[in-house]
Amino acid sequence: MADYFTHFSCIIDVGTADKAARALALFQDLRAAEQEADEPEFAGLTLSRQDAPEGSTLWIHDDEHGDVEAVISFVLRLADALDLTGLWGFQYSLTCSRPRIDAFGGGAHVIDLGARKSVGWTSSQEWLAAALNGEDAHA
Repeated sequence: MADYFTHFSCIIDVGTADKAARALALFQDLRAAEQEADEPEFAGLTLSRQDAPEGSTLWIHDDEHGDVEAVISFVLRLADALDLTGLWGFQYSLTCSRPRIDAFGGGAHVIDLGARKSVGWTSSQEWLAAALNGEDAHA
């Protein structure tokens, strides 16, 4: 039997050490609130401070089975709570423990933090299918 995995590892700079501390507290509160949930929203990601305690960079990653939608949801909540602006994005990979057709790939998402919305994404599987179908491979 094959196991399928989604992996990601990215950073977000929230601007100040105070905002980083607030972000960690927000994440802990969200995780605590969903302890009894049948399908916890943020179970597929881990958040930690990337740099020294006085730093503002946070590391978002998965432990084993990541959830891309959880990353997007958390970052949008973070943007709202900390009044973040600008563009931010991350990449993810899709892997499998055994060779399987269509089991490998990945993608990327771009979020407009100020507008509090996802503004674009790509999937390597969809790009490849389009390119093989004669569509512009550089689009």
